[in-house]
Amino acid sequence: MHFTTTLFVAYGLLEAAAAFSLPFRLPWAHALASGEQAPLGLPLDEAAPPRIAIVGAGAAGSSAAFWISKAKERYGLDVEVDLFDSNEYIGGRSTTVHPYDDPELYPIELGASIFVEVNKNMWRATEEFGLNRSDWDEGEDTMGLWDGSKFVITTDGKLGGWWNTIKVIWRYGYQAPMKTKKLVSSMVADFVKLYTPEAGSEPFTNLTALATELNWTDAIGQSTMEYFDAQGIYPPWTAEMIEAATRVNYGQNVDAIHALEGMCSLAATGASQVFGGNWQIFEQFVKRSKAHLFLKTTVKSIAKDGDKYFLRAHTHGAAEMMERSYRAVIIAAPFHSSSIDLSLTSSAPEIPPQPYVHLHVTLLSTPSPRPRTRFFKVKDSDTVPTTVLTTWEAVRADPDAPAPDFNSLSYHGKILTRDGVPANSSDDGGEEWSVKIFSTQRLEDSWLRRAFGKIGWVYRKEWDAYPVLPPTTSFPPIKLEKGLYYVNAFEPFISTMETETIAARNVVELLMREEFDASICKSDGATPRADNDTFVYGWDC
Repeated sequence: MHFTTTLFVAYGLLEAAAAFSLPFRLPWAHALASGEQAPLGLPLDEAAPPRIAIVGAGAAGSSAAFWISKAKERYGLDVEVDLFDSNEYIGGRSTTVHPYDDPELYPIELGASIFVEVNKNMWRATEEFGLNRSDWDEGEDTMGLWDGSKFVITTDGKLGGWWNTIKVIWRYGYQAPMKTKKLVSSMVADFVKLYTPEAGSEPFTNLTALATELNWTDAIGQSTMEYFDAQGIYPPWTAEMIEAATRVNYGQNVDAIHALEGMCSLAATGASQVFGGNWQIFEQFVKRSKAHLFLKTTVKSIAKDGDKYFLRAHTHGAAEMMERSYRAVIIAAPFHSSSIDLSLTSSAPEIPPQPYVHLHVTLLSTPSPRPRTRFFKVKDSDTVPTTVLTTWEAVRADPDAPAPDFNSLSYHGKILTRDGVPANSSDDGGEEWSVKIFSTQRLEDSWLRRAFGKIGWVYRKEWDAYPVLPPTTSFPPIKLEKGLYYVNAFEPFISTMETETIAARNVVELLMREEFDASICKSDGATPRADNDTFVYGWDC
């Protein structure tokens, strides 16, 4: 990562526009490399090995299956795992799409474009699975901060330039970026404790207690604006630059989102992506776990009878329900959107409702190398930035002020062939650029033409992208009852792909200890690796 100390956060905001740390994938079907889907509805032999069911095959569910396989390997456990997902693909909320639906063109990330080096599970997975990472390069992109009627600040070329430094200092002073860097660095230092042997050997059951242990109680109990104000950070910096990060990454403003997630929006050092799509990490988790996979299968209910759970599920197109019994069940999907009936479990606590941000994602191609000047009300002689982030500050100051139509708009380079060369994909055989826009409402073709002039390919998707994250001190239960666990309890705490893998590891650790007197790592007195900087609990023991 290249930045001056003054522009640490400004650069992070530009990376955040590409990152959009969504923990999910959208539906274009991929054949699972491990083979055919497991048959559904087979009677369960009572003499067969104990079974664990995992509901959801996204970042949480796929990694849960992988962590279980690590415990099986290290302890020699004879345990079977069934993995269910209502979609026809692995990965949950993480995906790529091909421009023009042409498989010969290089795919574009529709959700999370990058992950970062501090995401140690994702990073390690690429190394262990032989997946090629490519560094995300900001190139000569320009960035502008739009408030609905004007650009409040713009940068030119690489953000480390002296002229950009002067612009930031002139508007926000020197201390605001430096204090923010210190806060984010402290948060990251606490975050990486979750990968240590101590964190793995002492799984957490209460997120409020975990917040206290990691010194995050104040950050999670206050809005980003309140917390940064209390730290003496210049308010316009928070309301403009920090808000740009929370809006692009979580679709929420700094006076609404808690400060821990606000700081997570800024931790973008070491940005990378998997060549061909980040979803490959999750498919590899499932392949290597050797779990039995049931796609296009919706879990309807989970009931308990004695020491067994009975899961009822329906495969799309099948005439009848199936039912199988399990020693334990892991729910690894947002509970209220899954509509699973838990009324027949004996003592499971109520999972509080969790609203989600409903997001519109628009991908498009255009022969225009940058947005139109007239759309952004600047002079024809001016240059419109190729990354436009937004702030709600003008609307806070005056409710009648025009609000931004979008959360973020960013160019992601030229449409490429699979060989990495620019494709002549436009109607006239010329090159095109790809653009990604996040908004809270649908952007019609007429809006796109006003913003870019000529447009080619357009792809739209709506989804409940990430949880609404207000300040809180209360979280859903992780352990619902003996043998029944809820990974997504972690989402109101921190919501990313990486933290879903951490939450899944924690749940598997709890399950293994309570049900099988085992662990992800075998306690055989082996000395952990001496290099603490690279040690990652679960991968290493």
